[in-house]
Amino acid sequence: MRRLSWSMLISIAALVAVLIGTVLAFMYQEGKHANWLDFALPVVAGAMVLVRERYPVAALIIVSLATLAYYPTAAYDGPLIILPFLVLYTAADKGHLTAAIVTAAVCLLGLGVGEMGPVRHVDNSTFLLITGWMVAAVAAGGVTRNRRAYLREVEQRAIEAEHGREEEARRRESEERLRIARELHDVLGHNISMINVQASAALHGLRKRPEDAEQALETIKQASKETLRELRTTLGVLRQVDEDAPTAPAASLARVGELVAASGLEVRTEVSGALDGVPTEVDLAAVRIIREALTNVSRHSGTDTATLAITHESGRIVISVEDEGPGSDYADGSGFGLQGMRERATALGGTLQAGPRPGGGFRVLATLPLQAGRTRQKESR
Repeated sequence: MRRLSWSMLISIAALVAVLIGTVLAFMYQEGKHANWLDFALPVVAGAMVLVRERYPVAALIIVSLATLAYYPTAAYDGPLIILPFLVLYTAADKGHLTAAIVTAAVCLLGLGVGEMGPVRHVDNSTFLLITGWMVAAVAAGGVTRNRRAYLREVEQRAIEAEHGREEEARRRESEERLRIARELHDVLGHNISMINVQASAALHGLRKRPEDAEQALETIKQASKETLRELRTTLGVLRQVDEDAPTAPAASLARVGELVAASGLEVRTEVSGALDGVPTEVDLAAVRIIREALTNVSRHSGTDTATLAITHESGRIVISVEDEGPGSDYADGSGFGLQGMRERATALGGTLQAGPRPGGGFRVLATLPLQAGRTRQKESR
């Protein structure tokens, strides 16, 4: 069973009060002869009050006209005056504020003109009281509508804010997945690739040149040890281990010699400017880019030599890795390794270019601004 709303209950209560008041006026106001308007006008006005929510303007006009016609023409003075206040409030509450103001003004004007005759039905105080009630009804309807609109706006903003938080959480989750993928690729890809190359060399020279095989196996041992150390470090960061826990020193530009030696290549290194004191995030990105670029040389270039140039100038680190191998046209910039390097550089506000050299071979050129790394360190604190 459908429950009646508060608005309908109020309408029914007002209608019952008007009808009871009309009947009481008929019973106790002796010496007057009732006419059909004494009952027809309250019924019409009451019926429109019941549908005021659906037809606010129609109810406003009909109830007002019925009330204006009731008191001059009906024999008995029933409490029909309460119904215009109700429809004025409803019209203003439904957004028909102009119609409510105009109707209230017309009703007051009609009441004032009607009271200019020799016989007055209301005195000045009663007229002012009616005026005050009409103004209050219109004002209350407008305030209620504005408050409802404000609550809807607040609710909508809350929904949008929640949606924004969900979008931000999804964005951060996606960025974190990409970061983990880059870390694992950089940590495992380089060393495992080198292990594969050295294992192939060891198998090839095991019988003919045992000393080369022994050296290759030693390189495999060191590379696997480095891989495990890097993997433990990465997993420790991902698990957010205690900051005071002892960890092995991470690779750094300041120890670029170790980084080059671990590549298994013959690398001509050129360093310009001091490499110590580089912001941690820039240092890490630079190391990852160098390692990935050397890994690509080892995998795809067809040569075991490369040139590494690191320049610290004008508040930036410039890294160049070049080779002259015959297979160096392998990449078009869409591989996961190149994509990871480019993402690292872009995340710091830098750039990365990778492609074949005009004279043959392949070149990776990265520019990393130092200021971005310092800013990120301050924000993390």
